[in-house]
Amino acid sequence: MSQKLVTKKNRKVRKLREVHPDIECKVFYQRDYLSLLVKYGLEEPPDQELPPAPTRLPGPPRVEDLGDEPGLVAG
Repeated sequence: MSQKLVTKKNRKVRKLREVHPDIECKVFYQRDYLSLLVKYGLEEPPDQELPPAPTRLPGPPRVEDLGDEPGLVAG
C-alpha cells in the first residue's frame, strides 16, 4: 500500500477517535491482512518475509506527571 494511502487511513482513524472517543477501532494494514490469509490457510505464504507489524497502537502519547524532580528544567 502506498504511503499516501496509509497516511490518509491514519488521518481518518485519528479524526474518528477525536469525534467519537468511546469507539475503539483497530487499523489493519495490507501486511496484517496478508498475514491473516496465510495464518488461516486461505493463501500460500509469500516467497519473501513480511515486515513485522507495529507494536504500538496509534494515538496520543501517554504523558506522565513527573512532579518536581531535581534536575528538570521547566521550559
